[in-house]
Amino acid sequence: MRLILLLILASGAWPASAQDSMPPAPYAYRQLDDPAQEAKAQDLMETLRCLKCQSQSIADSDAPMAGDMRSQVRIRIAAGEEPEEIRGWLMERYGDYVSYKPEVSSTTWPLFAGPLILALIAGALLWRRLGRKR
Repeated sequence: MRLILLLILASGAWPASAQDSMPPAPYAYRQLDDPAQEAKAQDLMETLRCLKCQSQSIADSDAPMAGDMRSQVRIRIAAGEEPEEIRGWLMERYGDYVSYKPEVSSTTWPLFAGPLILALIAGALLWRRLGRKR
């Protein structure tokens, strides 16, 4: 029984260790040769969230996934794509969570409407309460 449990645990750890032993993507830690393109890439990477780390941009993260995302950003910038096109591609691939600059869409509108609705309700309650005291 212990042997089976040990084999199950070992088989679950093997894919995770294989993922971390992969070499980093080509542009994960290497900058582009053109300073203007690298500046564009850096600006974009500062606004993209690492999906593995909490509250860290892909520019600041050391996670392998963030390195892959940095590499993709640099490759696409070098190919001539605009930063907003790349952001759109990453949001399509990973979801709205990847961007620190969310866009209003069918899934994110409550994030934008919620605070406004709460402010209106609070204002109505205050107006009603202050109106009764007079």
